[in-house]
Amino acid sequence: MRYDFGSDNTAGMAPAALQALIDANAGYARAYGADEITARAADQIRQRLDADAEIRFVFSGTAANAIALSMLAWPHEAVLAHHAAHVCTDETGAPGFFGQGIGLIGLPGFSGKIDPKALLAALEEPEVGHRQPPAALSLTQSTEYGTVYTEEELRHLIEPVKTRGYGVHLDGARLANAAAGGFDLTQIPRLGVDVLVFGGAKAGGLCTEALVMFDKSLARRIDNRLKQAGQQASKARYLAAPLLGMLESGDWEGGAAHANLMAQRLAQGIATRTPFVLAHPVEANAVFVRMPAKAHQALNAAGWACYRFDDGSVRFVCSWATEEAAVDELLDAVAGLN
Repeated sequence: MRYDFGSDNTAGMAPAALQALIDANAGYARAYGADEITARAADQIRQRLDADAEIRFVFSGTAANAIALSMLAWPHEAVLAHHAAHVCTDETGAPGFFGQGIGLIGLPGFSGKIDPKALLAALEEPEVGHRQPPAALSLTQSTEYGTVYTEEELRHLIEPVKTRGYGVHLDGARLANAAAGGFDLTQIPRLGVDVLVFGGAKAGGLCTEALVMFDKSLARRIDNRLKQAGQQASKARYLAAPLLGMLESGDWEGGAAHANLMAQRLAQGIATRTPFVLAHPVEANAVFVRMPAKAHQALNAAGWACYRFDDGSVRFVCSWATEEAAVDELLDAVAGLN
């Protein structure tokens, strides 16, 4: 089975990330995040965001998202999110687990982007004592369908939420791909995001994400919270080092730019060489194709791992490690389907 396109999680660590991990293994370092490597990695993130923030590194995006949402809503409240967002479909109730019962309200919208009208309708719902009222908004950049919110689109979603005094979380598991696609990272704190998950794993790092708290009041006793959640690493430098390597070398952006380019190559080939059609705009590193179940099964049987997504389309994901030859070979295989 070939895993080139099953997910960007199937790729290994980027060379700069792996080398930084090796370098971090030399000598001794202070434990629990008090080391120089962790500090440098946090500074690199602050520089890209052009903002001061409290930053911690955790073991997974699921934990980062769930802990972030638990900061923004009480157990009797809920978080608004796109119905296909990772927090709604792929985290096994983790937001409710870490948040001691906080709920999720799924919203519609094309290609993974929340419909502003649907958001306003949810915000204007009367509060009653029999259901959890919204207290925060969760956004994903780039989205689960490989699209990228513009600054203006984000503003239209965030402003009505902030006007009501609610919090805003941004899931940036594929933030590098959004940045490589032209999204200005410095707009994130300026738009009013309270807490960001800065992605490392899908960009080519270890299974590590950074929890970035622009609202520093959210960081009160954060180390106690992470310790209780099993997310505070004693040898924290090993979480931060791969991200540091990619950020200092520029490979965080460079690898994402390559992944996006490979996705464009694949999308163009699908459109011009095959009988299938694209299901969503290709703005980051994912390509979604309308494909009958029989054709998808044949592709899997031929050794190409690809995933049928929530909307019924077949998802192909490119990574920092995807090669042009692999894209072209996949296109040959897809063109041969009937």
